[in-house]
Amino acid sequence: MISTLRGTVLSALGTIVVIEVGGVGFSVNVTPAEALGARIGSELRLNTTLIVREDALTLFGFATPDELGVFELLIGVTGVGPKSALGVLSALSPDDIARAVAADDDAVFRKVSGIGPKTAKLITLSLAGKLVPTSPAAVPRIAAGVPAVDSVLAALVGLGWSERVAAQTLDEVVAETDESARASVPALLRLTLGRLGPSQHGRAS
Repeated sequence: MISTLRGTVLSALGTIVVIEVGGVGFSVNVTPAEALGARIGSELRLNTTLIVREDALTLFGFATPDELGVFELLIGVTGVGPKSALGVLSALSPDDIARAVAADDDAVFRKVSGIGPKTAKLITLSLAGKLVPTSPAAVPRIAAGVPAVDSVLAALVGLGWSERVAAQTLDEVVAETDESARASVPALLRLTLGRLGPSQHGRAS
């Protein structure tokens, strides 16, 4: 089992990051935010799990042990495969997921591509009692009415920033950007990352 990887980023595109460790390049499936935050030539550490199938060996990597733990819980739910679980973590932070499960709010999961009503309900039922929110939801004051904000905030938390810092910075960026940038998750994420600087887990590696 490959539990962690730490090495140099060779490429980062879409949801795939290639990390060179000891002269070997490992292709790792990550969230779009993780791939966007990776810098070619820089060092990156990921918490990983190896999914074994008859026709493939696939690595999935996450910035924090919490994300990895939630991923492993999600793939244990009937109807949720690794790609769907990664999709959930691309849209929601571990705390968002824990709060939704605690509130029996399956609507949160129905918004994720590939998750239908039945599977969304199974997620809340199967994970009940297994997750505990560590903090209350952080709602940016100005950004509260902007549709892309929830996804960007979850991505920033996934990259290692606290919800408070991420929400405050996102609030400032939204206040200074035009409507087209506010409506685009990638654009808003890039602008906020530019203000925050290198990712928190990247600094710690």
